[in-house]
Amino acid sequence: MKRLLMDEYIPPLYCKQLLRYEPELIVREVSGADAPPKGTSDPDLLVWCETYGFMLITSNRKSMPVHLADHLNEGRHIPDIL
Repeated sequence: MKRLLMDEYIPPLYCKQLLRYEPELIVREVSGADAPPKGTSDPDLLVWCETYGFMLITSNRKSMPVHLADHLNEGRHIPDIL
């Protein structure tokens, strides 16, 4: 079963619409229940996703690629990132 974490810059409507069309998905939003709090650093979001098996959905094209490269270079992994 797919688990998705929406970062804090993804509009909440996306989460609602995903669940509307795919109700079996597990979708969490940063600052929501059972998710990292708002303001969590990008590197910590990657660790959270790795720990809990969530795919990260982010609109951060500027710094996230750098954080992802650092994360992978540390020998870590992440289920997926979009």
